[in-house]
Amino acid sequence: MSTPHHPEHPTGQTAEHPDPNPHANRDRHAGHAHHPADADTHGQAMPQGHAHSALDEDHQVHDHGQHAGHSTAMFKNRFWVSLVLSIPVVFFSHMVGQLLGYHVPEFPGSAWIAPVLGTVIYLYGGMPFLKGGLTELRARQPGMMLLIAMAITVAFVASWVTTLGIGDLMLDFWWELALLVVIMLLGHWMEMRALGAASSALDALAALLPEEAEKVVDGDTITVPITELAVGDVVLVRAGARVPADGTILEGAAEFDEAMITGESKPVLRQAGDTVVAGTVATDNTVRVKVAAVGTDTTLAGIQRMVADAQESSSRAQALADRAAALLFWFALVAAIITAIVWTAIGQPTDAVTRTVTVLVIACPHALGLAIPLVIALSTEKAAKSGVLIKDRMALERMRTIDVVLFDKTGTLTEGAHVVTAVTAMPGVSEAELLAVAAAAEADSEHPVARAIVTAAGQHPQASTLRKRGTDFSAAMGRGVRATVDGSEILVGGPNMLRELNLTMPAEITEHTASWTARGAGVLHVLREGSVIGAVAVEDKVRPESRAAVAALHARGIKVAMITGDARQVAEAVGADLGIDEVFAEVLPQDKDTKVTELQSRGLSVAMVGDGVNDAPALARAEVGIAIGAGTDVAMESAGVVLASNDPRAVLSMIELSQASYTKMIQNLVWATGYNVLAVPLAAGVLAPIGFVLSPAVGAILMSASTIVVALNAQLLRRINLDPGHLAPLGAPRPEAALQPATS
Repeated sequence: MSTPHHPEHPTGQTAEHPDPNPHANRDRHAGHAHHPADADTHGQAMPQGHAHSALDEDHQVHDHGQHAGHSTAMFKNRFWVSLVLSIPVVFFSHMVGQLLGYHVPEFPGSAWIAPVLGTVIYLYGGMPFLKGGLTELRARQPGMMLLIAMAITVAFVASWVTTLGIGDLMLDFWWELALLVVIMLLGHWMEMRALGAASSALDALAALLPEEAEKVVDGDTITVPITELAVGDVVLVRAGARVPADGTILEGAAEFDEAMITGESKPVLRQAGDTVVAGTVATDNTVRVKVAAVGTDTTLAGIQRMVADAQESSSRAQALADRAAALLFWFALVAAIITAIVWTAIGQPTDAVTRTVTVLVIACPHALGLAIPLVIALSTEKAAKSGVLIKDRMALERMRTIDVVLFDKTGTLTEGAHVVTAVTAMPGVSEAELLAVAAAAEADSEHPVARAIVTAAGQHPQASTLRKRGTDFSAAMGRGVRATVDGSEILVGGPNMLRELNLTMPAEITEHTASWTARGAGVLHVLREGSVIGAVAVEDKVRPESRAAVAALHARGIKVAMITGDARQVAEAVGADLGIDEVFAEVLPQDKDTKVTELQSRGLSVAMVGDGVNDAPALARAEVGIAIGAGTDVAMESAGVVLASNDPRAVLSMIELSQASYTKMIQNLVWATGYNVLAVPLAAGVLAPIGFVLSPAVGAILMSASTIVVALNAQLLRRINLDPGHLAPLGAPRPEAALQPATS
């Protein structure tokens, strides 16, 4: 006989946290041996519907990078076509030939290669910028697109005037026009491809879904595409098969492999009434699942919305680049007007046209067009490889200014599951025997506490060899479990069991359990034939990575706080163990955001790290909301960043990347704008009185050199090591907390 049982949550405990007295009322929630809300808060969102799994790269919408609804694929295609066409344009340029010292081949029609192909590049490759520039002009908001459109149009007109021999102009800018269009297309493509990386990662998750489902109809099963499933349908999930849609188990129980969601390799028991997640695998039994969501209500639809939000989010650094482009536009326009007036006034109209055109062409920011997209592309790539999904670019930028990281306790700093942490036995009874007897009594129970005891016995060197078998198992309502082991009656339960049996804890046991209770651990007593023979401590185990994360954050001068609904003694024990600066205990989920506000009222910038279920308000309130466990509902709606793993050290990866990427953005912006501010006056001829005038050819070369410098500088991001194990190695000495753990 196997009777599932579940502990009550004593005063100071909420349902989301492990129970300090796990057997106080084990049958209170019979039939829910392991409810998702209690221990597995990460497994709530896998993509639904394989047919909807792909966010087609050709149809993504991104207001900033795509400009007027253009797609990533469009920029990519125009880039490659323009690049191929630009090769002969550059090669047949006499200006380039003179610079590189080779003779441009001449044959009938060779003089028209650059003009014809250059015109194609201008109209085909440059069209997105021409349209974008026209949009900015109509909106009276000049920016990058208008600046690019102005430069390529001036180069196009001047080059045709030179090609047709009109006047005395010698402004062969076909090669410069071609390279300018190619570089700008590359910049926009790289930026949009980086933003689309999130959808690629999520598509990989969606690919885990089956194509078809076994739908139960009138007692029989029929195979249907999962796109035809509707809310309320019942599907059969066989052993070894993947769940086709989020839903609730109607019949049966099985261990589900949720590693692709939670990162935990150990299967999790799910039974009637429990929620199961699309893409997870029923490892041992067959269950019937009632579908809970379809269409736009599915998890995948939510993930797609998250990706769309990520693509539409605007970076402050990108906004800075846009403002720099706007200033450069007015700077170039004013400089060109002054140049034309001055050179005309001194009686050199030809030089006036040449200088003015050169100013307008050189003013176009090759480097500025790549400065931010390159950094965004590389930082997004680095983040994705480190298991970090950046939903909001601003969250990444703000991470470098964080003063305090506020961690939710259960499932974030701790594993969110019961484990045996200590054992004590009466004289004459060994720890191994005690564990073996308790495990035998609990063997038929499906409760997480029972499984923790069985696991502890299996891992104990001696207890694992003393395998015992229990019979006549039963759950004692409100007390614990009862079974016969080796002919003796064995009971395992909490304080309620002792009180009901009018038993007093022996002093030999009390001297150990008192310290367990003081730190908030649950105490389970083991009785044989009515006498206490020992006790075990059951706790929510602290992740080893948590200690390393707190130590590394302290080393960077960042405070660490913890928030939990646990009793104060539990919270204080964990806080003291980890060296937490400040502890907020006994906080209801709906009140967590007020604690974030409290920290902010002190002038602190807060990053909130939670499991994405009960922390939605706090995640939204914090400067940076970080959801641990990819794919949770709250991650899609409230957090700016989603960590694919449950490792809290990944926060260090965020900080490191934030600091490095912001530094590279500013360096590139300074270099790009600095070059233009210096080159434009020289091209205008401010040093002409002393015999120095920046020629168009030299200006173009310097412009290309500036672009190369920006590109190489951005590539240095690849050298950053974001491995959490490198940034916060396990076992490193832990600095003391800046403040003693305090409870609010």
